[in-house]
Amino acid sequence: MPGSTSWGSRLFDWSNATLLLLFAVSTVLPFIYIIAASLSDPVSLIGKDFVIFPEKFSLAAYKYIFSTDTLLRSLLASVYITIVGTFINLLFTALTAYALSHQNLDGRRVMMIMIIFVMLFEGGMIPSFLIVKSLGLINTYWALFLPSAISSFNMIVMRSFFSNLPVELKESGRIDGCNDFGILFRIILPLSMPVLATFALFYAVAHWNTFFSAILYINDTKKWPIQVLLNQILIGNKSDVGDVGFDRDYVLPPPQTVKMAVIVIATMPIMTVYPFLQKHFVKGLMLGSVKG
Repeated sequence: MPGSTSWGSRLFDWSNATLLLLFAVSTVLPFIYIIAASLSDPVSLIGKDFVIFPEKFSLAAYKYIFSTDTLLRSLLASVYITIVGTFINLLFTALTAYALSHQNLDGRRVMMIMIIFVMLFEGGMIPSFLIVKSLGLINTYWALFLPSAISSFNMIVMRSFFSNLPVELKESGRIDGCNDFGILFRIILPLSMPVLATFALFYAVAHWNTFFSAILYINDTKKWPIQVLLNQILIGNKSDVGDVGFDRDYVLPPPQTVKMAVIVIATMPIMTVYPFLQKHFVKGLMLGSVKG
């Protein structure tokens, strides 16, 4: 009958759905465990390897880690790094992509070859550190912003998208008296929101997860982002961070409970942003990936 499906096709669909469901459950379970463990009573968690629901609900771990401004300071540092870093990334990526989207730009081919070259080869950690140090950027957040101001791959995708826009848009802007900056910011970028939202998500996640660069360039513990603080708690196997400890007036919860609470706090902000940009995610990638 028209529209009917064979037994083999239905079996494949059910098998595929089952496998995807199992994969989804295996992905979500660690998050459930972390949240449940962070909300569990410290005593009830002792000796248990896995929990889905807190046996005894408790906010002791959250009260403990917020007893001083240590965690809040790291959170604010990560928020600052993420917002400013993402803005710098999008600005420089858009400016470079727009310039290279012009076919008549002198030296365009040479610049593209250089950009593709640095995608494959880089100087390494020591030369990068020496350059950052010679510029006086050690122990400043600019050491995290400037070396990674542009992603070559993202810039190439954005350049491809700009190249596919109708030339008449630029010509109409010039007729209205706009220069290149006016055309970019008033005409091109408003039409590029899916691409910008997609790369904003990429850049924001990268900055929020900044760890190695912060360890390398930031010496002041008060400027540490949340990921560095989280590393000190997890790897150090303790509930406070070196000289920046938490309030001793609280009864010290087990390190496991504190670890889970810090993981939740370090993960939730960036996860709450993702749903707002998800609708642009696939569309933004597809728009700039193929040149017609």
